[in-house]
Amino acid sequence: MDTMLVPPWLEPLLNTAFFSTCRTHQDAARSECNMYCLDCNGDAFCFYCRSSKHKDHQVIQIRRSSYHDVVRVSEIQKVLDISGVQTYVINSARVLFLNERPQPKTGKGVSHICEVCGRNLLDPFRFCSLGCKLVGIKRNGNANFTLGAENEVVMQRGEGISRRVISSSTTREEEELRGGSQQDICPPTPPPPPSNARRRKGIPHRAPFGS
Repeated sequence: MDTMLVPPWLEPLLNTAFFSTCRTHQDAARSECNMYCLDCNGDAFCFYCRSSKHKDHQVIQIRRSSYHDVVRVSEIQKVLDISGVQTYVINSARVLFLNERPQPKTGKGVSHICEVCGRNLLDPFRFCSLGCKLVGIKRNGNANFTLGAENEVVMQRGEGISRRVISSSTTREEEELRGGSQQDICPPTPPPPPSNARRRKGIPHRAPFGS
């Protein structure tokens, strides 16, 4: 596969299992492994592992909507050309899906479908996910993930179309995507794990007995 079209970390990212509990920080508040390092190309890791092992690396955070992995457009577009991939707005955050999602049948009267899996799309995009775009590149080679000035213009135009269509119509797909909780897409930052140090208790004072 041409590394000029596809970065070496993309396929490992798409094959990584996320949201398991970190073995090192399993008792901490943010122990789920939803981070991925583009420099290391290893397994998923948690918030605390990032601070200790990947502080100066390129790291992206994977989120979840309706049991499917998504990534924020604002994060992934810095390292990858996502033109041609359908984006969605979930809880005020624009995201795209990492991999293909099963769909029983293509609805009647659908104008736009994914070139790879045939999934219904809201807007005139070519692919439903990064995974389907990867398959399309392997098959035809008529797309790429390399960032460039022309690709960025196409991506911005596509996002503009998606924003207008989503705001003007409501579909079953949109309702499904908007069904995720705010915590799924924008989890709050909890306090760091408590220290094991115990506070020293003071000496209790008893009232004197009356005569």
